[in-house]
Amino acid sequence: MKVLIGTKNPGKIEGARRALRSYYDEFEIEGISAPSNVSDQPVDEDIYFGARNRVNNLIKYAKENNIEADYYMAVESGITNRLGKWVITNVAVIKDKKGYESIGTSASFPVPNKHVDNIIKNTLGIVMDDLFNESDLRSSTGGVGLLTHEVITRIDLNTQAFVMALTQFVNKDIWRDNDLSM
Repeated sequence: MKVLIGTKNPGKIEGARRALRSYYDEFEIEGISAPSNVSDQPVDEDIYFGARNRVNNLIKYAKENNIEADYYMAVESGITNRLGKWVITNVAVIKDKKGYESIGTSASFPVPNKHVDNIIKNTLGIVMDDLFNESDLRSSTGGVGLLTHEVITRIDLNTQAFVMALTQFVNKDIWRDNDLSM
């Protein structure tokens, strides 16, 4: 099975690899940089739109370069207050070669109000690097790794989001819409 993921970020690729390994014995995954067409720090529905845009841009790239894949995947991390409190969450989007789309989300972690504006303005990664006197946390454990004392890492959140998105593929007609126009 061939899988394309819309990123070169090692943590996102490893999260996808772990999720796929839960259901498939053999697969090949290739990371290709694909733009999200949203801000560097997505807010609210732009988290989903960013992941979906990456997938659609990846599909376009694959068609232009005669690359075939069974799945096209992307994940986007962002900040939202849609539940009444500010949290960071990941949204994964997966489309299969027929165009069926499924989404999944990760566990979310709370953001103190005092950091919200700074995160929206500068990105979570920059704010976490500053707060914890680190550099490029987003490419390793992530801020969530520091906040949870390594109980949950950025790779874990990516894995969770991809596993949730895969539920509609691994359970087929039992747990999916019949309409491709989602």
